[in-house]
Amino acid sequence: MEQIIDNVHIKFDPSTLWTLNMALALVMFGIALEISVKDFKELFKKPKVVITGVFSQFLVLPFVTFLLIWLLRPLPSIALGMFMVAACPGGNISNFITHLAKGNTALSVTLTAIATLLAIVMTPLNLQFWGSLYEPTGILLKEVAISSIEMIKLVALLLGLPLVLGMLVNYLKPRLAIKLAKVFKIVSLLFFVTLIFLALYKNRDIFLEYVFYVFWIVILHNLLAFLTGFSLATAMGFSKENVKSITIETGIQNSGLGLLLIFTFFDGLGGMALLTAFWGIWHLVSGLVLASVWGYKPIKKEELV
Repeated sequence: MEQIIDNVHIKFDPSTLWTLNMALALVMFGIALEISVKDFKELFKKPKVVITGVFSQFLVLPFVTFLLIWLLRPLPSIALGMFMVAACPGGNISNFITHLAKGNTALSVTLTAIATLLAIVMTPLNLQFWGSLYEPTGILLKEVAISSIEMIKLVALLLGLPLVLGMLVNYLKPRLAIKLAKVFKIVSLLFFVTLIFLALYKNRDIFLEYVFYVFWIVILHNLLAFLTGFSLATAMGFSKENVKSITIETGIQNSGLGLLLIFTFFDGLGGMALLTAFWGIWHLVSGLVLASVWGYKPIKKEELV
């Protein structure tokens, strides 16, 4: 299996890839319509909780992922997919799931905004750093010989530019931004998810053959991601609302960005693409289940840390 899956490449024609790029940019633009400059000011008002959330996503989760890979010794392309997911910022629906879970939605939005900007540099660097530390994935990275600068440029276009444009609309026309955001986020996200499913359908034979191999790895990895955010936020003594927000922001990753980077720089490397695509499906399920459990009973209003 190792020789096959590590050499399989998911078919994704250039025109579809271009459309997928546009779809992700539109998703980020829709999210940015609800983000304002004051969200970044939360970093200065409550630096401890915001820095902890960012630290959990970009430093602790990649480290925990490295330990998990070291223990499990998965196939190299699968391991590289795990590093890719851990290197990505919070997912597109983390704010929605936080709201359902009765978490601190304002903190979630702040973390999304800051993580999106930091991801321009942190996602490529984390993938290169942690991937190089594990010998099997380090070999794959050398074979591909990707340029961190080129990856930073692409992430900036996919995340940074839509974020700035969306925030600009929010600043100039706040009422219009709110109206557009309600429809824009849902439609663009559905369009993006549809493209992913079409890609998987075209490669359904490969997906069905290996899905059960990646199934348990994704579930365990995602569970550890949630536990990472929960444990760190709890250890810091934050309120229940803030603990929920940091947990969700750490466990819901932007796998869509990961897939685009895989198709662009790794030619759709089989194990990477399958693991990242399945993560994108699974974290919707796990996130909604967690939100249902946490949001079932109303909590008393607590003073945010």
